[in-house]
Amino acid sequence: MSMAGSKSRLIGAAKELSIKWEQTRNYWHDDKSREFEARFLRELFPAVDKTVAIADKLNELLNKVRTDCD
Repeated sequence: MSMAGSKSRLIGAAKELSIKWEQTRNYWHDDKSREFEARFLRELFPAVDKTVAIADKLNELLNKVRTDCD
């Protein structure tokens, strides 16, 4: 799979998780849900954003390497 494809899948999965989490919060809103969000989700979404930015830079670098090698 290409870098762009992997990036798109990551973005889609994060978006779907965010939507599902918002739906879940309508029914699950106790101390454990807040703990789950704090432990896992608060850091996950910013990490996905950073990963996407890094994937873009890596893709640019790989394209440059390919061009330079031709």
